[in-house]
Amino acid sequence: MISKKEAISPVGKRLRSARVAKGISQKKLGILAGIDEFSASPRINQYERDKHVPDFATAQRLANALSIPVTYLYADDDKLAELIELFSKAEEGTQAQVVILLKESW
Repeated sequence: MISKKEAISPVGKRLRSARVAKGISQKKLGILAGIDEFSASPRINQYERDKHVPDFATAQRLANALSIPVTYLYADDDKLAELIELFSKAEEGTQAQVVILLKESW
């Protein structure tokens, strides 16, 4: 049986972290992601508090608005989330080097 803590999606935590890092309000994020301006803030609030989890299409729009890869939102480990974020921002050559380094470490 999965405990309640295990069942909580990482999306809310990651969404809040990325939004705060970008310095935008819940309402602004919602509007940037195409959510109606009158429901934008309450919807983002519900996502961040794990009351609801956005469907994948909405998660993609939120990630685009935050300039992060959508996979960052679903990372259930803090180190993995950080790696996803850093990798996505690295230049292509650096990304290739990281992949080679990780393959060699196996």
